[in-house]
Amino acid sequence: MAAGVAARRAAPGLEAPPQQEQISHTKLSADDVWNLQQERMYKMHRGHESMHVEMILIFLCALVIAQIVLVQWRQRHGRSYNLVTLLQMWVVPLYFTIKLYWWRFLSMWGMFSVITSYILFRATRKPLSGRTPRLVYKWFLLIYKLSYVFGVVGYLAIMFTMCGFNLFFKIKARDSLDFGIVSLFYGLYYGVMGRDFAEICSDYMASTIGFYSITGMPTRSLSDGICAVCGQKIIVELDEEGLIENTYQLSCNHVFHEFCIRGWCIVGKKQTCPYCKEKVDLKRMISNPWERTHFVYGQILDWLRYLVAWQPVVIGIVQGINYSLGLE
Repeated sequence: MAAGVAARRAAPGLEAPPQQEQISHTKLSADDVWNLQQERMYKMHRGHESMHVEMILIFLCALVIAQIVLVQWRQRHGRSYNLVTLLQMWVVPLYFTIKLYWWRFLSMWGMFSVITSYILFRATRKPLSGRTPRLVYKWFLLIYKLSYVFGVVGYLAIMFTMCGFNLFFKIKARDSLDFGIVSLFYGLYYGVMGRDFAEICSDYMASTIGFYSITGMPTRSLSDGICAVCGQKIIVELDEEGLIENTYQLSCNHVFHEFCIRGWCIVGKKQTCPYCKEKVDLKRMISNPWERTHFVYGQILDWLRYLVAWQPVVIGIVQGINYSLGLE
């Protein structure tokens, strides 16, 4: 009987080590917890090498097929492609923001959406106010420049962290790297959104004014001394120095406000004359080498559009295929 009592007293002692182990897990740092999770993931997928090769091949094939389909869609039906892409660019990050509780991004996304919706509302009114084109281009030019600054700052922060410069300021590598990645993402994302909305507004405003038509002939003839972008009279002559802005003449001899034609080409992503659709020589328009970096930045934004808008769709399709085939 004494032996039974001793056994019962010893029984709780056998459960003590798991309890101590559980308490010790709660005292682990974030890095240790992450390492344990990676170790569990490695053990779970050990021996699945052939299955992983199949998953990689499926992913690569999906990327190639998706690229071909998207290129053909963009070439044959450019307007629908741009509209669907813009809608996905606007909605997809919102889903991940709410799911992951990124309230800072959600607040910025909300402010951008409200102001841009108002600008889009002004740009689609008929008749169009004479001040609307300048308001539209000022807003999207501001977004473009801010996104450019955020992108450069984020890129430099990442590079300085890689080189170890953060140690001079006693900043943790994780903090500086997080700051760089977030700044770079903000710059690229809002840069893409701003350029796409600016293109839509440019088409609406130019079509409303009547000097520009996307598919056919203009509904109005352009008189001398009238800017085809905003429809307002040009006061400053070509050979005069303006107090606020100058006048610019394209190679087709059509004259515009310098601010209007720059907004049309740089912000609105147009490379043709707003009236006769003759190709614009952008190198001649922008002679300052520092300003030419905007075109390189614009190309980077175009590449990012595919990653943000269509990459989640491709990954979702690949995951559906893997699930149907029983691949893990």
